[in-house]
Amino acid sequence: MKHRFRHDNDEAKVDLTPMLDIVFIMLIFFIVTATFVREAGLDVTKPEDTPDKPQSTVIALRIVVDRNDRIEIKRRDVDLRAIRAVVERYIAQSPKGSVVIQFSESASTGIVVEVMDQCKLAKVTPSLLVSADVE
Repeated sequence: MKHRFRHDNDEAKVDLTPMLDIVFIMLIFFIVTATFVREAGLDVTKPEDTPDKPQSTVIALRIVVDRNDRIEIKRRDVDLRAIRAVVERYIAQSPKGSVVIQFSESASTGIVVEVMDQCKLAKVTPSLLVSADVE
């Protein structure tokens, strides 16, 4: 009795060609049957180029409160009770104007609040600018 030995060369091979054929057929099927939806977009209308209009520069009315609680408007000392009249006159002359309160860090808070109240009585909301070097 002779024994037959198998050699390692006799391995089974798997043919992948039919599987690749099926994958390509399915791919073609899904591409053909897919519905392509066109998404709605926004129509953008760009503004036409117009020549630049010269913009008028409006200088803000600056109210300065220094560290000694002295109030200045246009480099002149002003009493606290006169601020409302000055602001109203300024807004009447330039309606698009704004008011800036510049005060020192060492100025008393009460004076700054009083200046803001006077501006609000004149129907103007001031901008605040804290500055350490206001003298």
